[in-house]
Amino acid sequence: MRLFLEMMKVKAVQASAKQDLDWNNLGFEYTKTDFRFSAIYENDAWSEGELITSEIIQIHEGAPALHYAQQCFEGLKAQTAKDGRILLFRPKLNAQRMAITAERLSMPIVPDELFLKGVMEAVRANQSWIPPYGSGASLYIRPLLIGVGENMGLKPAKSYEFRVMVSPVGPYYKSGGLALISLAVSDFDRAAPHGTGDVKAGANYPVGLYATKKAKELGANEALYLDSAEHRYLEEAGSANIIIAQADNKLITPKSDAILPSITRRSIMAIAEQDLGMKIEERAIDLRAEVDSFVEVAACGTAAVLSPVGKIWFDEGWHNFYENGEQVGPVMQELYDLLCQLQCGEREDHLDWTQEVKL
Repeated sequence: MRLFLEMMKVKAVQASAKQDLDWNNLGFEYTKTDFRFSAIYENDAWSEGELITSEIIQIHEGAPALHYAQQCFEGLKAQTAKDGRILLFRPKLNAQRMAITAERLSMPIVPDELFLKGVMEAVRANQSWIPPYGSGASLYIRPLLIGVGENMGLKPAKSYEFRVMVSPVGPYYKSGGLALISLAVSDFDRAAPHGTGDVKAGANYPVGLYATKKAKELGANEALYLDSAEHRYLEEAGSANIIIAQADNKLITPKSDAILPSITRRSIMAIAEQDLGMKIEERAIDLRAEVDSFVEVAACGTAAVLSPVGKIWFDEGWHNFYENGEQVGPVMQELYDLLCQLQCGEREDHLDWTQEVKL
C-alpha cells in the first residue's frame, strides 16, 4: 500500500508544472525534492530498491559510516534538452567508478543495473524539479553508498544503503557562467600515492576544507594541491581536476595515482582531440618549471563543469594568465561550449555519451 500511494504521488508530480523557483539564479545548494531512491544490502544481497519520500536517513550509532568513514558517493547531472528530452551524461562511468571505490573500501558493489535504475527512478519521480532548458541550471544527482549496520570494531559494516538523492542546482562557483576563478597552492597534501586519492571516498573531502579556507584567506576560490612526495607536480583542485592549454594546439592534464579520474576531464580531453584536433597528453606537470608555458588553465568536474582559472597563488605571489584578469581564453571557451552543447542535446552525440531518461 505504501509503495502504491507513493507511485500515485509520483504520477501526480509528473503531470504537474515545474516548481516555482528562480531557475536562472539557483546556487549550488541543497533543495529538498519529493523523492529519493533507496536499496538495502543485507545477507549478501541487494533489495530491489524503492522510491521513498523522507530525506532523513536513520542510522545506527555504531555504523561504520560514522566511525570509520565507510561511505562513498558519485555526482552527475540531468539536463533538459532544447527539444524537451531529459539527458544524463555518461552515467555508466559513474556506476563503474562507484564500483571501484566500493571495492577499495570493502563495501558491496552496487550492480550497474541497480545504479542506473536508482538514478533513472529518482530523476523521473522528481520531474517537476528538473530545471528548464536555457536556465543554466541542472538537476544534480548524488548517488551514495554507506555502511549502516551495527558495528564497533574496525571491520566492514553488516548492512549498507544505496541511496540516490537529487536537487536542482546552479553553477558551482558563485560567479557563474564562465567567469574566471583563482586557485592558491596549498601547503597541505590532499592524498598520498597508493592511498585513496584516486577513488571517490567521502573521507577524501573534509580534510580539504581547511586548505580551502586558507586559500580563500589569500583571495582564491579554492585550494590547488601539489604532489605529496615532492610538492612539485600539479595534482588537482579541492573539488575539480585541472586541464592546461599550451602553445602549438596542445592540451595537457596532470597524471598521478593520487587524483580522482574525472569523467568530465576524460570527456573534455576526448573532445579536444576529436573535435578540435588538439594534441592531448596526460603526464606529470612541474608547476614551477612549466608555469610560463601555460596559455590557459581550467578546473573541471561534474559540479564545476569547466571553470577557467585566471590566476594561481604560489611562492608568495600571484601568477596571472590574462593581462586584464577578466578575459576567458578561446580554448577553454570552445571546450566549454562543445561540452555543454553535447550535454544539452544541442549538437549530434556521435560518441553516444548521453542517455535519455524516459519520462
